Formats: sequence, structure tokens, C-alpha cells
Amino acid sequence: DMCEQLLAAEQSTYHNTLLALRGFCSLHAQDPHRALQDFQRVIEHDSPHPNSCIKALCGRGLLRISGGSNYLTALDYITACQLKLDETIFTIKSYVPWNQRGLLLKVLQEEGQMMLQKKRYPGGSSVSFQKKQTGLCPFLTLKSRDAPGVFQLASLLVELDSSDETSQILCADALYQMGRGEEAHKMLSLALSRNPQRAPVLARLALLQLKRGFVYDGNQLLKRLIRIGDSSCLLPILDILQDEDRRLLQSHCRWRALAILKGRQEAAAIREAIAHLSFAILAAGGYAEDCLLTRARCYGRLGQMRTAIFDFNAVLKEEPRNAQALSGRGFVHLALRQQKEAVQDLISALKVEAGAVIPAILSLKPETQGLVTGWLLQHGRATLTELMATKDLPGEETLGDLLMVAKALTKICKAAQHHIFYTDVLMANGEHQEALRQLQEAFGHCPAEDCARARLAVLQLQGRNVAGAAAPLSVLARRDEKDLAFLLNFVDTKQQQHLAQAAAQEGKELMRSHHHEQALGYHSLAVLASRDSPRYLRRRAACLMHLKKYEKALKDMEKVLQGHGCNSPKTQAGDHCCQGFLLLALAQEEAAVQHYMQALQLDEPLALGTITDCPGRESLTKTFHKIAQYHLEKQSYEEAWKITDYGLKIDKSSELQKLKARIKREASSCSIH
Repeated sequence: DMCEQLLAAEQSTYHNTLLALRGFCSLHAQDPHRALQDFQRVIEHDSPHPNSCIKALCGRGLLRISGGSNYLTALDYITACQLKLDETIFTIKSYVPWNQRGLLLKVLQEEGQMMLQKKRYPGGSSVSFQKKQTGLCPFLTLKSRDAPGVFQLASLLVELDSSDETSQILCADALYQMGRGEEAHKMLSLALSRNPQRAPVLARLALLQLKRGFVYDGNQLLKRLIRIGDSSCLLPILDILQDEDRRLLQSHCRWRALAILKGRQEAAAIREAIAHLSFAILAAGGYAEDCLLTRARCYGRLGQMRTAIFDFNAVLKEEPRNAQALSGRGFVHLALRQQKEAVQDLISALKVEAGAVIPAILSLKPETQGLVTGWLLQHGRATLTELMATKDLPGEETLGDLLMVAKALTKICKAAQHHIFYTDVLMANGEHQEALRQLQEAFGHCPAEDCARARLAVLQLQGRNVAGAAAPLSVLARRDEKDLAFLLNFVDTKQQQHLAQAAAQEGKELMRSHHHEQALGYHSLAVLASRDSPRYLRRRAACLMHLKKYEKALKDMEKVLQGHGCNSPKTQAGDHCCQGFLLLALAQEEAAVQHYMQALQLDEPLALGTITDCPGRESLTKTFHKIAQYHLEKQSYEEAWKITDYGLKIDKSSELQKLKARIKREASSCSIH
């Protein structure tokens, strides 16, 4: 009321002052609309009184907080400070209530920091609150235009509360952007003396010391920062750094990390190096290839494999063909025993830059090298085998990829199996002369190893030398049938037929001279080259019987019996007799009896002749008697009668005749009851 009476008076000497006072009165009286009108009239006056204008700006700033316009609040207080800092301090202390002052200070701190970080408007200046820039200062950067206003605001905040560390840091940041590094250093040093463990202060001081060329002091401050363990404080600092200072921080932290790793390898030193690398990565904006790769390796040394993979993935996201990242991630998968992922990454790395990946593998411990080469060979073998079986490669792999892997394996380790694999891939690629050269270079012109001699034989087959190829291939057949089956994929169908015939003939000759072990190799070669021909399966089964390898012989005869559809009854009868004999040898008497019965049914004279030779009529009759009696005890009269009947065809045994009569009596008695 008093302000209104004075304003109504004719004298207008203190008109703006009274309007400002009335605005604060309305503000305290919870009438923000009228308060804003009074403040606006003072600010928009043609010749405003400075002190009154400061009061109006402070009042309007308070109103804007309640309206959510924090940025405009900061602009009002910056303008007030630029008019007269002391008067602004006085106004806040005198007119802003205690219960609103804390919120006001917090808002001003946050907005000041955002102005320096350029987060208020992307790509634009936050001080367009005065007049549009003309040609007066076109050379000034955005930061240089913001910094003085923020410095005024920060000075106000420091004056209002000299113990507030956030305000001191804001003031130091503004001084830094204004190029007044010495003053910023003094202010931060004062803040650090009050609280020696404040990470935001330590980080800023470390940067300023590096900028001033005091590397030792900068390193000591960074060490203290690392011990505190709060690297997140760097994020807001990086937003206000000049580009050259970002690069300075990045290069220094990277250099420091490498120096630490070069000197010591204990866990504590590696962790310190990781911290420096993290600072360098942050300074680079989140991506620095060399630092990410080095940090990933450090995490791997500490056993933090998942974190290491995260860093390798960060590099590969930007550069999918980065050989170091691919091989590094492959080694981590190797340590985790994740075979599929490790092989995939290592092959990808070899495809990109084998010259860099092979030395990296060679730098591993011998047992780890063995694991790498073993997995690569296993994968290559499986892929090549599938290729030869289906004539098509799985996935996106090519024969060129397999050649690259095979060549790398021979460079990593001169093991025979690696040279053999390389030879196989060359053969699959149709490079027979190169395969021969590689084979002879690794094993000589007369290889001692069975697998090498077999491959030499396959290559000789290309020159139609069937007789010369059979011998070494038969040796491989005795040792590794799977490898032989794989090699035969390189031989065309006609040559395989000739090879099977030659091997079968040689095996037959060896059987006659009782060299059954050698004969077995030739018969196995004949079976594989003929793709399980029944004729050659029978011969191998006979050879296996001589060697008393009855189970293997039985498997061969089972394959023969499965293809009986087109054979004559005489042939089938002979096969069943052979099968029966093998089952007797393995003590599977009931199954043996069933096969002999089938043989008798198909061709009785042939079956009886075979039985007479082996195992003998009397011996087999006893087996029939035993099985028939077993079925009688189970009251399976029909089956018992059938077995007895066939047994009597073999030999008119009195025991079998008695058993037949008993079966008849018991069966008749059962039917009467």
C-alpha cells in the first residue's frame, strides 16, 4: 500500500525503485502476475535506473524458476551481475527469502555448467540473450562468448557462499575457458586444500599442470585421482576442454599407460595402466583404437575376459575388419574355451592380415599355440571333409579361406598333420602339381609317414599308376580307414573301380600265402574304393575271420545281408552260413541258429556242405538241441518243433529225436487240456 501511495504521488523521482519494491512485495504476497508486470516495467523503461533494474532482474529470475525457465533465470542473473555485481549480491541477500535462496543457487550452478558445456542448445551459443552478434567480434569462439557471463555468475555464487565447492569449480572452469589458467589454478588449489580427496578438483588441476608443462605434478594428481576411483568426474570436464587440451590429455595418458606396462607387469600396475587408458579414451570422445586394444589386452591379463571382449567389440563396431581386434577377441574366446567363436575370429583375422596374426599366435605359450592350431586344423578338416562329401562349402567359406588357414598352420608349426592338410586343400583346389611339390618339400621324395605316402599315391593315380598306388593306400587302410575314405574323394569313379580290382587281387594272393594282416589292408582298400561292394565285403570278412576279428567281420556280413535283394538263393545261403558261424564264435547261439535255418531253407545242399566243413554237423546239432530245449521250457512249442526239425536235417541225432518226441507229447497234452 505504501508503494502504491508513493507511486500515485506526482513526483516520480524514485518511480523505478518503487516499482521494483512493489514487485518484491507482490512476489512475497504470492501474486506472481502483478510482480512480473512491475519487474517488466522497470526492465523495459527507456532510461532504467541500474540498481532498480538489478532488483527487477533478480525478481524476474525468481519468478522464472517457478515457471520452469531455469535458463532464462540464469540469463537474468548474468545480466544483473554484469551491471553491478555488488548490488546483485545485496539484492539476493536482502530480497530473496532464505527458503528460496538454496534453490536459486542450485539452479544457477547447473545452468552455468550447461552453458560452458554447450548442452543448452546443440551447436549454438547460449548467450544470445543480449543482442545478435554483428561484425564486431566474429573471430570469438562460442566458448569465449559464454565464459565471461558464466564467470560473472560464478563470482556471484562464490560471494554468496565462499565454502561452496561447486561454485568454485564453476568459476575455475569459466576462467579456464577465458584463457586465465593461472587464476583457475589458484582457485582450484584453494579448493583442494580444504578437501584433498575431491576428484573433480584433482582432475582439473592435473590437466592444468600438464598444460603448464609440469608433467610430474600432473602425474601425481592423476595417481591420486586413480586411487579415489572416480573417473566419471572427467566427463563434465571434457565438455569444456579446448580441442588441443583434449589431445594433450589423451596423448599423455596413453604415453603414461604404455610406460607403466613396459616397466611392470603385476596386477596393480596393470590396473593403473587401465585407468590411464580409460582417461585417454574419454578424452578422445569414447573411441581411440590403440587405447581400446591395449586396454582390452590388459583386462585379459587380469582375467576380466568379458570386459576385454567389450573393448574389442567397440573397435570392431567402428572397424569390422580390424585384424588386431579380431585376433585379440579370438584369444579371449580361446581362454574361455569357446572353440567356435575363437576359430571364427582367428580365421577372420587371418583373412584380413595373416602377416600380423601369425606372429601374435607364435607369441603365445606352447600349450596355447597347440590349442589354437588344433582348433584351426579341426575346423579346417571338418570343412574340407564336408566339401568333398557334398561338393559345396558351408556358410561363406571358400577354398581360398581354407588355403589361407592351411598355409598359416604350416608357418605356425611344421607338424606333419599341417603339411598333410595343406596338401589336401591344394588337391581339392585342383592344384595337383603344387600339392606334389608341397608334399615332397615337407616329407621328401620317398615319405616314411603312411599318410604322406598315401597322398603321394593318390597324386600318382592322376598319372594312371594304379598298381603303384594300391600298396601305400592299403597300409593307410589298416591304420586309418576314415583318412583313406577321405582321400578316395580325389579319385574318379573309374580309377576307383580299377583300384578296387587291383587291391582285391593282391589281397587274394596274400590270403593264399597266409599273410592275412597285409591282405586285410588290401581288402579294406577294395571295400572303400568299391563303395562297400558285397563281393569285397565277403572277402574282407573272410580275412577278418582268419585273424579272429569276429565282431568286425560280423559288421561286414551285416552289410552284405542288407543288400540281398538281387542275389541268388545259393549266394544268400552261403552268406547266412557265414553269419551263423560268426555269431557262434561270439556266443550268440540263438541268432546263429536262425541264420543256419534260413540257409537250409534257401539252399539245403549248399548249407549242409558248408556246415560239414565248419563248424561241423555234430557240433551244430548240439547247438540246435540246446536252443530247441530252451524254447520248450518256455512252452514255445512251435518254435521248438521248427528248430528240432531243421536240426534233424543237419544230423539225425538221437538226442534231437527224443526231444522232438517230448515236444510232441507236451504239445498234445497242452492241446487236450
